[in-house]
Amino acid sequence: MKKVILVGRSNNGKTSLSQKLNQQELAYKKTQTMEFSNHIIDTPGEYIENRRYYHAIISASVDCDVIGLLQAANEPDCIFPPGFGNFFNKPVIGIITKIDLERDTSAVEKILYAAGAQRIFRVSSVTTEGIKEITAYIEEKEY
Repeated sequence: MKKVILVGRSNNGKTSLSQKLNQQELAYKKTQTMEFSNHIIDTPGEYIENRRYYHAIISASVDCDVIGLLQAANEPDCIFPPGFGNFFNKPVIGIITKIDLERDTSAVEKILYAAGAQRIFRVSSVTTEGIKEITAYIEEKEY
């Protein structure tokens, strides 16, 4: 199983996705510091919102297999600098969350590809749409 770090703006669904991937009930809480749960590292939104915390993301990613950049489907503003994924020597995936709120994700896809995502997943932690696909990706073995 791949270890994944989730990076994204506050209120974009990182904790909810982590809870769903760990087969937990959805319970809203504000992530105050990095939280490790099984194979998921959930980061506070402030770590990407403030460039002074980029080092914390980069340091924590060393033990990960995949970098997950999250952007909510209903969030039109980009938080990631162009090429942000180039900081990492690992696969970078884009995860569009809250697809139950906005079906047209083309603008968000462009944001995530510009940030360095090599593959895009679309998920809703509320309806569980897309959860099977991202779970299968995390669970597939690499040789």
